[in-house]
Amino acid sequence: MAFPIRQLNSRDFPPLLKEIPDKPHSLFIRGDMPSKDCTFLCVVGSRATSPYGRRVCQQLIAGLAQYKVAIVSGMALGIDSEAHKTALDVGLPTIAVLPSSCDDSSIYPSTNKPLAERILVRGGALISEEKGPHKAMIHDFPKRNRISAGMCQAALIIEAGEKSGTLITARLALDYNREVLAIPHELGRETGAGVNRLIREGATLVRTADDILQALGIKPLDNPRQAALPTDLTEVEARVLHALTEALVRDELIERAELSAQEANVALSSLLIRGLLTERLGKIERV
Repeated sequence: MAFPIRQLNSRDFPPLLKEIPDKPHSLFIRGDMPSKDCTFLCVVGSRATSPYGRRVCQQLIAGLAQYKVAIVSGMALGIDSEAHKTALDVGLPTIAVLPSSCDDSSIYPSTNKPLAERILVRGGALISEEKGPHKAMIHDFPKRNRISAGMCQAALIIEAGEKSGTLITARLALDYNREVLAIPHELGRETGAGVNRLIREGATLVRTADDILQALGIKPLDNPRQAALPTDLTEVEARVLHALTEALVRDELIERAELSAQEANVALSSLLIRGLLTERLGKIERV
């Protein structure tokens, strides 16, 4: 990837990061930081994510698409990756804060190198405290988390078990006097036990993107536009989504999109798996 690594001195840090007591002495960056009028939102969650967690992550970030919000996460597997991908899909800037250095040979996890490249190509940034080359070590993860939490106005916790490392980010956000936002989960589900405890202890319960906007001090638009379509849809998938201006039964959707039943069923299966559609009471609608 032809994106050079350069050093950021403390005067060039995001403003909120300058405030934390354990701020880094310097940072190394590939790519470009969002415009200065963007509000940074940290989005984190379990690596062992559930379909519910992925769906909620996609829905909430898509609901922020019309606002000057940048999504910050750690590019780990699971919710972190989902947050970056959804931000890219809907046109929001995104920043990956790495436990490794930013060079190609060190990027962690290595399976996310294509995601790192997509972030850079789309105008986002990779950030690390390490000049590199530096492979991620166990102590680098909490160091990374303090940067993610410290540079953001709020931290949105999507999923976390009782002993999840995600809770470290939540505790750091509280230490830095940041808002902690949490997604409620079904009782008894391990992937949500830690998040439910955060809510019990006073974290802000999030139901919709408007709840996030309120926490960020952003006024929701009176007439929000429909969220932008992801950029990696097939032609058939795009036709399905464009046809869904309202909830439709499957046969109505096939007729409106002018597709064969086979084409529509393949596209619908893909869009449902990605969380871009939902099916309720026999009708299909966009989320």
